[in-house]
Amino acid sequence: MIKKIAVIKGDGIGPEIVTEAMKVLDKVAEKYGHRFDYTQLLMGGASIDANGVPLTDETIAACKASDAVLMGSIGGDTNTSPWYKLPANLRPEAGLLGIRKALGLFANLRPCLLYKQLAGACPLKESIAAKGFDMLIMRELTGGLYFGERKTEEINGVMTAIDTLTYTEAEIRRIAVKAFEVAMKRRKKVTSVDKANVLDSSRLWRKVVNEVAKEYPEVTLEHMLVDNSAMQLVKDPAQFDVMVTENMFGDILSDEASMITGSIGMLPSASMNETKFGLYEPSGGSAPDIAGQDKANPIATILSAAMMLRYSFDMTDEADAVETAVEAVLDQGYRTGDIMSEGCTKVGCAEMGSLIAANI
Repeated sequence: MIKKIAVIKGDGIGPEIVTEAMKVLDKVAEKYGHRFDYTQLLMGGASIDANGVPLTDETIAACKASDAVLMGSIGGDTNTSPWYKLPANLRPEAGLLGIRKALGLFANLRPCLLYKQLAGACPLKESIAAKGFDMLIMRELTGGLYFGERKTEEINGVMTAIDTLTYTEAEIRRIAVKAFEVAMKRRKKVTSVDKANVLDSSRLWRKVVNEVAKEYPEVTLEHMLVDNSAMQLVKDPAQFDVMVTENMFGDILSDEASMITGSIGMLPSASMNETKFGLYEPSGGSAPDIAGQDKANPIATILSAAMMLRYSFDMTDEADAVETAVEAVLDQGYRTGDIMSEGCTKVGCAEMGSLIAANI
């Protein structure tokens, strides 16, 4: 099988971690008789340097012509990078928002799994880590506060910033349907997170989710306020299966959830539209402080590639092989610096990628 993959290596550690994911994909192609054709594109800071804008029409067109997108990390140091002296619409993250909108990527899937081999790296107390957890956070990605109208102006002599949070019934319904469909393939529980005691948008969110739930009687639905959700994630993460929420809440909660696994460098993600097309990227940032030093953890990006195989290409065996190879390398005691523990062997980004490829 031949698949076209648009590759956006991005900024910071992005080129390093994506290179290792491609190494693993090439091993999959060799073993299973596939061919992956890569088209390398620029976005974020790298695109600003080359083209003056974080996302070009040419990059969007090339992504649309591909079967999926594999991406690294976008952005730089917000305190020192000249990219952050530019207007907001020309900063690296504007490219992320733009490509999500252009490709219709409304559903962000972030698995959050505590590997038994990394239980010691979990920052939660031992009694909680011992129970383990395996959840998936589904974040609505193209609506809400990040995409609402915004402005800063002087009102009655006072500088005032305004950001608008807007959701339509249709936007809520389609992400809710995705959440229930995924839950049917997991442990059949959905936790819908909102702030319905304060926000009108959350009250509509809860109403629509309740309507969708009637179509999935086998799935247990619970509603949870976002502040309680943040507390429950560190108190008892094992209670969650599929968590679905709006854009900003999902941004914050998924980062919190990723850190209780021991390192954000372990967490993959997929952003999908209404077809099988998706953009696959690690949950972590560009980590400019360690860029180019062979210190980054490529596992999240490699697992993102496994999600691409599973969700966009229907290559279940191949995805299983990648995930099994990751577990095998962890069993063998190899660790990058962010997940290093006593008695293990510390390796760099490139060696970790090679070890995983060798175990496929």
